Amino acid sequence: MPPRCDNFLWERHSVVVGRCDAVMGKKLQLDEIDREIVLQLRKDGRMSNADLARHVSLSAPACLRRVKHLEDSGVIRGYRAVIDPAAFGHSLEVFVWVDLDASNREAMLAFEDRVSQMEEVVECHRVFGRPDFFMRVLVRDPADYEDFLTNKLIGVPLVLRVTSTPSLKKIKTEDHGWSEGALG
Repeated sequence: MPPRCDNFLWERHSVVVGRCDAVMGKKLQLDEIDREIVLQLRKDGRMSNADLARHVSLSAPACLRRVKHLEDSGVIRGYRAVIDPAAFGHSLEVFVWVDLDASNREAMLAFEDRVSQMEEVVECHRVFGRPDFFMRVLVRDPADYEDFLTNKLIGVPLVLRVTSTPSLKKIKTEDHGWSEGALG
């Protein structure tokens, strides 16, 4: 069995960029240099501070202060290695929609708790309307997905309906939905 990876990301090294809507109750203002720092680190999260400083035309100490401020304020939430799931034998990505038989808070929380413990689920969202949840599941092959579906997901109390669609080909992936335009 391959080692468990909690978060599969899809490009090279990445920077996990947080929302900067509210930091300590006020809106955080990012200037052009801050935006460029974030964009450069998104391209290469292992870039040295000296290289980053050259890219953004700052001294190394000034650049490091800005990066530290972006980290402390929650704009940059962390750095991760980006893993190719196929290297661990996980080459089938399945999109899954789940309807629950109840729409009360306890049912939602119980479902979220169970799903958060399923290593095959690499992403899960509670959504408005129906279905109740959207998930991205990563498994080895169709037999592995069938095992996940029948022995784990359908066994969760209050699951009413599951709809699944396998991905044929990934066309585009942005780190956590952020594009250069989102930082504008």
